[in-house]
Amino acid sequence: MTPAARTARIRRFSVSGLCAAGAAAAALTLAPSPAHAAEPASHGAAASAAGISAQAHARAEKAHKAGSSTDSGDLDRWIRKSLKIMKAEGIPGTYEGLHRNIMRESDGDPHASNGWDVNAQNGTPSKGLLQVIQPTFDAYHVDGTAKSLTDPVANITAAANYAADKYGSIDNVDSAY
Repeated sequence: MTPAARTARIRRFSVSGLCAAGAAAAALTLAPSPAHAAEPASHGAAASAAGISAQAHARAEKAHKAGSSTDSGDLDRWIRKSLKIMKAEGIPGTYEGLHRNIMRESDGDPHASNGWDVNAQNGTPSKGLLQVIQPTFDAYHVDGTAKSLTDPVANITAAANYAADKYGSIDNVDSAY
């Protein structure tokens, strides 16, 4: 085999390897975590990616029709109120960690609901700013907040409480949790 042919073959294998690694990373990122999934997902990464794309499109369309999914001042107020409760309860987390996760999970829409993943298929859709399922909300609800899954402050505070228990802090969460 000539040096040029060997180099071309190595490049081809390298690109194939990178593609496979990227697909595996995407599948791991898009698959629901064991904490949220009642059973393993029966659909692949392509179905999950399609669901995420559909959800993002629906949010964008809703925001376009309404002008905005939420007023940024409301989101700031909800996060700050949650942080005050979290501090009093000893739940770690920062404004930046909460905001980053809220924007990824719901784009700041307190009425966001996931109607496509395995939780929704099993009758327990993720809801609210931080996309929490009802059993998780019930288990990690913080006294002093509303007992409603879609109440912005209650949703943020319960999700941060859950993240603190499982990951040390909401600040350590960088994907679906």
